[in-house]
Formats: sequence, structure tokens, C-alpha cells
Amino acid sequence: MARHRMTAADSAWLRMDTPTNLMVVTSAQWFDRPLEREEFVRVLTERVIDRFPRFSQRVVEDHGLWWEDVEDFDVRERLHELTLPAPAGRAELEQAVGDQTSVPVPWERPLWDIYLIDDYGEGGGAAIFRMHHAIADGFSLVRVLLSLTDDPSDDPSIEPSIESSIESVDIASVSHEHEGWADLVGDAARGARSLATHSRSLPRKMLGSATPAHLIDLAHTVVSDTTSAAKMLLLPPDHHTALRGPLGRAKQAVWTDPISFDDVRSAAKASEATINDLLLAAVAGALRTYLVRRRSAVVDVRAIVPLNLRPPAKPLAAELGNQFGLVYLTLPLGAATHQERLDLTKHRMRAIKRSADGVVAFGILRVLGMTPGSVEDLAIKIFTSKGTGVMTNVPGPRQPVTLAGSRLLGTIGWGPTSGDLGLGVAIFSYAGEITVGFCVDRGLIPDIEVLRGDFVEELSELLAASRAHESG
Repeated sequence: MARHRMTAADSAWLRMDTPTNLMVVTSAQWFDRPLEREEFVRVLTERVIDRFPRFSQRVVEDHGLWWEDVEDFDVRERLHELTLPAPAGRAELEQAVGDQTSVPVPWERPLWDIYLIDDYGEGGGAAIFRMHHAIADGFSLVRVLLSLTDDPSDDPSIEPSIESSIESVDIASVSHEHEGWADLVGDAARGARSLATHSRSLPRKMLGSATPAHLIDLAHTVVSDTTSAAKMLLLPPDHHTALRGPLGRAKQAVWTDPISFDDVRSAAKASEATINDLLLAAVAGALRTYLVRRRSAVVDVRAIVPLNLRPPAKPLAAELGNQFGLVYLTLPLGAATHQERLDLTKHRMRAIKRSADGVVAFGILRVLGMTPGSVEDLAIKIFTSKGTGVMTNVPGPRQPVTLAGSRLLGTIGWGPTSGDLGLGVAIFSYAGEITVGFCVDRGLIPDIEVLRGDFVEELSELLAASRAHESG
């Protein structure tokens, strides 16, 4: 059977799995009617399995990690029937998503599953798709999933239907000020062997009790002493609040009713902000309200935000993989008013767009994939200690699409949280509507419905303030 060496970045994500935080991307879709099985199998085979080999390969460890072709692969083995308890509405689907988020994906078979639901809503259907992050990052996953739909632009190498309907940070926004971003990544990759060599030469005792200072020393052999690298590595741990703490295996997911894209866009424009700024400011306000209710310290906390590093129009490689960085956004929970939170979010996002932080983080992630597991574990603990949650923002098609003859009514999905992070927030736009979802550790945040309500209330007040300003 053919084997293909796993890249360092993909290897890093595979090894990040822990019992309390699996590195699996989980998404849910709901349709106007159940998916017709044979047609879905045909579409899935032609548009995904035949085009992207990773979906028919498994992981093997043999002097390193490899992708190995699965002999006599049968796509139907990755499809599972799932029945929701009555009345089989959104609450029951949310519960199913949360339950599946805690289920490991074994290495001995392809690292993905689809759960098909025929009893969702009134005559509708749904699906839960799970894919290990080692296959691809969330940005690529969205393009793969959209390639399944019957949209006229169903080729994942062409993206007219998933342009930046929600303004997200990508490499295009920093390339004009950081012409050498590719060199930064290249320097990190070229230095990976040096870091791995240094790590192997260290006594096991030192690796077992390594400190942040040790990691910084090693990182300086890999990444040039840039402002972004120093800032990222030396950033102190995030504040302790009720949003951080010991994690369990049980997860819970919820999402909002559809939110009018035009309403949010109008409010953002009135404040000279982006849609992303406004939504993240609403998240900050919701977290502030939640912490007050929990009688927790109310301080600014950091969100870890994935940064897409692929040019939007570039075709997806058959090998998929991970090509993104991470940036830290300080959410202004300490600001007392809606407008202050929005202004601070807007200012901080603009600073991120002008930085090379995400590119440097990608280089560091690639390096970690070549280091001993003990060094990587330490690095993940240090990186995740600097934030409180992961927040993703992915634009979807502007027009309704269908899959195997069923119309897609809505979708939401979360990238994994790592280390000791127990909060994930996802923003997804589709067909003139925005859905915001929360996926959390059930023991850490047991009342996730309350947090969702806080967000809805905060966003409503931001929209009302914008309308009042325009009419005044």
C-alpha cells in the first residue's frame, strides 16, 4: 500500500489530541428534507473521495508519521445513521453535536465520519461531519464541504460564492506591509531540524521539567528575533476567570437563530467597523455579562483566532493539510459600554491585520511537528495558556445551495480547542444570514444556553444603538 510522509504541521495537530480536547473539526448541517443516500454517496465519492486522497487514507507510525492508503476503501463505512430523540428539533441536534465532539477518531481507519439524520424538524434532515485537524484546517474543510453542493461554483478551486461576506483576516491584508512573510515561514521551516536536534540532545530530565525560558531559547534557533515572535512567546498567561479551569470530556454545543446579515452589515458600517468587529464586540459583551452573573473577575481576556494563510483564489491541493496561523485578540470585557467595546475591538483587529503574528505562529507550528512530544506538549500548554477560547469566522455561500437534492437551510462548525481551553465560538454566514455557535466544556460552562442568550441580547442592543444613531 502506498505511503506518504505526513507534513510537520499536520503531524503537530495529530499529536495534540488529549482525552479532554480532541483535535477534530465538528460541523452540523440541516436541510429541508433528508439526504437521499445513494445520491449522497455518489456526490461524496466523486467530489471528495476521488479528489482528496486523505479521505481514504489512515495514519501509521513507522519511524515517523505517514498517510497510508486504505485497501478496498468503502465510503459507506464512514457514514452512520443517527436518530434524534423526539421532538428532534434544534435542542436535540445540539445535544448530538456536543456528544459527538467527545468521541475519538481512531488512527487505524480514515480520520473522519458523517452522521446522517432523517428525522430532523418537520420533514427535514441533518448531518454531523467530523474530520481530524490533521487532514486539513477548518478553512479548507469549508471549501471541501461546499464542493459537495450543487452550487454553480461547486469546484473548490473557484470561490465566487464564498468571498469575504464576513471580513476575515487573511494573508492578503498583511502582505503589502510584510513582503517577507514567506521568508519568515521559510526561516522557521529551515530551522526546524535545528530545533529537533537541540531537543533530542537535551537530557530527558530537562525536557520533563522544561520551562518557558527553555522553549524560548529553542524557538530563537528557529525563528528570527522579530517583534511578532518575541511578543507571542513572551506574552503572559491569560487572566483566570470562570471561563478557564479544569476540563472534563463532556462537551456541549448551541447556536443562535439566524441573524440578518444586512442588519449586522448596516450597523457595522454606521460605526465604521467591519461585520467581524461588531460580532466579536457582541461576544465580548456577552462574556462580560456571563462573568458578572458567575461573580467572576471581569477583565479583558484573549481569544485565539485562526488566520487563513492560503490565497483565496488558489486551488486546494489534493493533499489538503494545514496552512494557517494563530493570532491573539484581546477582547475588551473590561469596557463598560457597548460603544467602548466596539471601538476597542475595531482598533485591536486593525492592529492584528497590520502584524505578521499569524505567519510567525504558522512557522512555529510547523517546527513543533518536528520536535519530541515532550517539547511539543510544553509548547501547546504555553500557547494555550495565553488565551481563554478559540474564535473562528468563516464566510459561506451568499445564495442558497443544495446537496444531493436537499436544500441546505443552515450550518455551523467549530475548530478544536487545544490544551486547557474550554470555550469555542464560531461565526458562519450563509444565504443572507449569520449563525453564531458556542461549543464548551460542560463542566466548565454548564449553562451554555445562558451565554447564548447573553450574546443575542448584546447583539440586539448594538443593532438598536446603531438604528437610533442613524435615525437621530
